[in-house]
This record gives sequence, C-alpha cells and structure tokens, in this order.
Amino acid sequence: MKGINKGFTYFICLVSAMGGLLFGYDWVVIGGAKPFYELYFNISESPSYQGLAMSIALIGCMIGACGCGWLADRIGRKKLLVVSAVIFLVSSILTGAFSTFGAFLVARFFGGIGIGIASGLSPMYIAEVAPSHIRGKLVSLNQMTIVIGILAAQIVNWQIAAPIPDGFSSAEIAASWNGQMAWRWMFWAGAVPAVMFLLLVFFIPESPRWQALGLALNEKGRIDDKGCSVAVQKARATLTRIGGTTYAESELKAIATANTDAQEQAGLDTLFSKPFHKVLLLGIVIAVFQQWCGTNVIFNYAQEIFQSAGYSVGDVLFNIVITGVANVIFTLVAIFTVDKLGRRVLMLIGAAGLCIIYTALGCCYYMHLTGFGMIILVLMAIACYAMTLGPCTWVLISELFPNRVRAIAVATCTFALWMGSTTLTYTFPLLNKELNSYGTFLIYSLVCCCGFMFFLTRLPETKGKSLEQLGKDLVKK
Repeated sequence: MKGINKGFTYFICLVSAMGGLLFGYDWVVIGGAKPFYELYFNISESPSYQGLAMSIALIGCMIGACGCGWLADRIGRKKLLVVSAVIFLVSSILTGAFSTFGAFLVARFFGGIGIGIASGLSPMYIAEVAPSHIRGKLVSLNQMTIVIGILAAQIVNWQIAAPIPDGFSSAEIAASWNGQMAWRWMFWAGAVPAVMFLLLVFFIPESPRWQALGLALNEKGRIDDKGCSVAVQKARATLTRIGGTTYAESELKAIATANTDAQEQAGLDTLFSKPFHKVLLLGIVIAVFQQWCGTNVIFNYAQEIFQSAGYSVGDVLFNIVITGVANVIFTLVAIFTVDKLGRRVLMLIGAAGLCIIYTALGCCYYMHLTGFGMIILVLMAIACYAMTLGPCTWVLISELFPNRVRAIAVATCTFALWMGSTTLTYTFPLLNKELNSYGTFLIYSLVCCCGFMFFLTRLPETKGKSLEQLGKDLVKK
C-alpha cells in the first residue's frame, strides 16, 4: 500500500517488540544459571526446590497475563509497556543480587509478572498500529525479538560460565567463579536491554485504536476547539503519521463503524457470552497448543534431552546455542511468509511437520540412537516451530478479536498459554521418567496430530483483513 511511513511504523513496532526480547531472555536465562545457583543455594539434591525455582516465574507469568488486559484498557498500552520495562529491570538486578533462596524466588516471581504482561501486550500493541497488509509480518517481529532474546541468553550463559575441568566435584564448582558469581551476571546482563526498552518506549505513541474507542479515561469528555474528542484527534494524528490523511480517515471510519453499538470496552462477562464462544475457544486452543506441541521443552530441559542423545555436559551449552541460532534463522523465514502464505497454512504445516519429526525422534530414542543425527532432528523440530507455530500464534491471538474485547481476550489467551507452558514444564520430567524420552515425544506427536485436525476444520484465514472486518466475521459465526 502506497503512503505507508515504513520507517516510523517499523520503529514503533520494533520498540514495542523489545518486550518480547526481554520475555525471551528472562525466560531462558535461568536454564544456564541453573547448575550453579542450585549449588549456591544448596538445592541440587532437592527436586521440589529445583522445580519451584524453575516454575515460580511461570506463576508470575499467569498473574501478569491476567492483569494485562484490565490494565491495558485502564491506563493504556504505552503506559503498561513502561510498567513492564521497569519490572524487567528491577527483577534482573535483584535476582542476581539476592543471596537467600527465598528472596531469589520473589525476584523471579516478579520477573514472571513482567513476562506475562509483555507476552500479551507487545503483539496486541503492534496489531493495533500495523496496516492490515503487513500486520502478520509486524506482529511476527515480536516473535523475532523473543527468539533473539532466547539466543542472547544462551550466548550470555555460554560466555559468562567459565570452563569446568573434568572431575570437578559439586563443592569445587560451588566455590568457583561459576558457583559464586557467574549465575548472578547471567541475570544482571538482562538489565542492559531492559534500560534500552524503558528509554525507547517513551518515543512511541499510544495505540490509536485504544484512543479512538474512547478508552483513554483521562480524555473522556474532553473536546477540542473544533468540537472533536481530544483522544480521537490524537488517534488521527498517529494514524496520519503511519499512513497519511486518507489512511487515517479510513481507519477511523472502520473503527467507528465496528463499534457503533459498543462504545465501551467489554469485560469477561461479554467475552464469555455466547457470540464470542467460538472465537474464544479458537484463541485458547491456539495459545495452549503452541506450548503443548512440546517444542519449548527443548529450551527448558535441553540438558536432559541432549544427554539422552549421548552428549556430555561439556557439549550441552554449545548445542543449546546452535538451537538458538536455528530458532532465529527460521523465525526470519516466518516474517517473510506469514503475509504471503497466510496464518492457516503455516499453522497446518507446523502441526503436521512436528508430528512427523517427533515420531522420528521418539523412534530414535527407542532404538537408542545417539550422535549428530539426533541433533539434526532437534534442529528440524525447532526450525519447523520457529517458522510456523511460534510466530503465528501471537499473530492470531492479537487479531482474532473485536476492538472492544481485544485487551481482555488477548490477556485470557495469554493466560491460557502460560497455563499450557506451566503444565508442559511440570509434566516433562514426570513423563520422561515414566515413559522415557521416546514415549514422551510420541505423546507430543499425538498432540500435534490432534492440533492439525482442529486447525484443518476450525481455523479460518485472517491475512489481509482489517481488525474490524475480522471481528465482524468471526464473532457472528
């Protein structure tokens, strides 16, 4: 579309997507710190404390996701981005600074709240400012920054941790640089992008759709000297800067038409009412499936997976970095295909591809195959996920819902996603113990098969349609 100010549009979307970068970094950094803080806090022989340390942030994620929708409607998208940046900054500093396990858990919990807020808010903001013909690409930037954050955490962990000589005892590791300081610096490094995010977010505008719907509470009732709502005038200014005067008037007209009978933001009672049942179910299934498809256990439990494939502990951190590189490369593929092939096609490819790969991986584990071939299968799974289910999930849940329920709906779907992540993370070691690696991945293969059938029969294509048109089409079905 001619007239789009790509420089400004990409800038505000990339700044918002930095919330995804912090989300990715904070989510994965704990994996590299895990072998060292467990020795420091003397919990290496306590599975319950180990699980608590790994999952406490996920509990925070669910709470952050719950509050995200309500706060986004009350104080605005931009102000909440500022709040999430502050939470990330404070959490990264305190997590590395505390020397008691209880305080460490509190810091990780608040970091999780930041993840929960950013994970839903960043793609929602981008969807509300992006022109429809490139909305998929721009929302996918959020997934791109997530995987960059994941890779950054993997590289930081790899570079900060000093080499561990063979034969070192747990006590020697605990007394070493790694056991005393390396894990702290892994968390502190997250403060750098958090400061950048906090500074840059002041240079982006508020979401024009939030303003045009009259949700800016401090602007309600205020009329300028031309008889127009001040909030709508601000929305018009932002939309004009994005695409010009004609584009701004067209978007404002579409927003007004879509909300003639619903000028106020709606709550959970509206979202769970009958007209929204189908689209809400679709959003929740998409969100949960992104986690239950199983790929994220590769990041959370990479050490166990690679050791099961025959690799030594010394090779694991390097192998993890390789998976992060693959994640970034194939997310780039998604950015350039999501608006061409469409969301539905990519979701079907992802579900079918992972089903096949996990079946092969499970068979290899069953036959006790080890070595480079297993790494290839793991990389194939990550590549398939990164170019399909990873980014498309955030695109879909940010665009499926009408304007007046978008914030609360995205928050609800994000909460469901983190519930899926928590159950996935918690059940993997249990499944791995009872069914071994082959049984676990065959279960994930079955889940992917079910997901494929659901998307084939229930998922519509959304590319190229305005948010207002999507809301009208999907709610009345």
